[in-house]
Amino acid sequence: MNEDSIKDIFKSQKEYFLTDTTRDLDFRIRNLKALREEIINNEREIQEALFKDLHKSEEEAYLTEIGIIVSEINQNIKKIKKWAKPKKVRSSIACFPSSAKIISEPYGVILIISPWNYPFQLALSPLIGAISSGNTAIVKPAEYSPNTSNIIKAITDKVFNPNYVKTIIGGKQENQILLDLNFDYIFFTGSPILGKIVMEKASKHLTPLTLELGGKSPCIVDETSDVKLSAKRIAFGKFLNSGQTCIAPDHVFVHKSIRDEFVSEIIKDINTFYTDNQESSKDYGRIINELHFDRVAAMLQDGDIIFGGKVNREERFISPTLIENIKEDSELLNSEIFGPILPVIEFEDINHLIESVRIKPKPLALYIFSSSKQIQNKIISKISSGGVCVNDTIMHLVPENLPFGGVGNSGMGSYHGKKSFETFSHQRSVLKRGTFLDIALRYPPFTKKKLSLIKKLI
Repeated sequence: MNEDSIKDIFKSQKEYFLTDTTRDLDFRIRNLKALREEIINNEREIQEALFKDLHKSEEEAYLTEIGIIVSEINQNIKKIKKWAKPKKVRSSIACFPSSAKIISEPYGVILIISPWNYPFQLALSPLIGAISSGNTAIVKPAEYSPNTSNIIKAITDKVFNPNYVKTIIGGKQENQILLDLNFDYIFFTGSPILGKIVMEKASKHLTPLTLELGGKSPCIVDETSDVKLSAKRIAFGKFLNSGQTCIAPDHVFVHKSIRDEFVSEIIKDINTFYTDNQESSKDYGRIINELHFDRVAAMLQDGDIIFGGKVNREERFISPTLIENIKEDSELLNSEIFGPILPVIEFEDINHLIESVRIKPKPLALYIFSSSKQIQNKIISKISSGGVCVNDTIMHLVPENLPFGGVGNSGMGSYHGKKSFETFSHQRSVLKRGTFLDIALRYPPFTKKKLSLIKKLI
């Protein structure tokens, strides 16, 4: 799409927002219901698109993409009126007589830039929050997952007036044009490198934004853990979507005393999940494209392969792989892997491990496998991260009342459930003063007596 067309869409959305149509709660609910209906009607087409882009099975597509979105829409429809209700708060005696409240006000025109790894979920989830909060929105889905991007466009084009919600297909050029516009809010999901570019662009207009990034999410398995269960849950979280999950365990620290048992169990789990011929499994994904395949495959040279290591570039297939004895200066240790390679790193002293992890950039997720509450609490208190999951992986995304987001290098801001509504709403303070009384303390001329009374009131 050319620059003039994009600018025309942006201008029309600015004008449409100023009609105040989107402020009506029933209008928001009707549009959410229409979106839900169209998603359900196109479930098969969405599944096919996700299979073409990422080799996602029908079940995984529903579990990690479609079902999450339908559930989120249902929650918003049910609770939007409660979330939007003004919140009364206590005023100050210094403002007597008065009343105070906080109202949720939509920002205006929202830009949503989504990634390719969960291309349907991560485009539609922030859109639901933007609609629920009363905004208009332009959605720019990922160019690397074209089949899913096209079905998103088809759905939104059918459901929404383009003055209200519009999907723009394209690549870097379209991103550049969009980021140069003066949006009221930007929501970006992607890598920290691209996040810095988005933030720099937003700063030119002082545009508020949410950055959902990534990082090297560590997984710690101590000697008190249930090794068998830990291995199974780590295998699930790591190799889901062929490792292309922003909160996948990037690497695992395993206590030396249970290392052999852990490796043995996780190999069993991989074979149980995907058979001993993972390339033929309908449940095992593919790397998104050749560029990322080459990047991940090159990492296989950075250590000793314990298990896996099979590749097929034509099929964009890299088998679930365990690797150890990693080179200190390797990409495996210094960059987010974002693929199905799991470095297994032994440790003996938990305190030393904590100190070595906490000095690194803050990850999006932190995984702790331990039966000791003392160890759990120590790790949580010492190592900062976007979110924490104890004795499991990935599942801290599921509870609708838990915000999801990063910190530091892994992002800023959060969303999901009520937090999405709050993210896309300006929390506006309103103070209403009474007129039947006006205390003169704040007005000049000031005296020591006035100052004494002021100190008692404030």
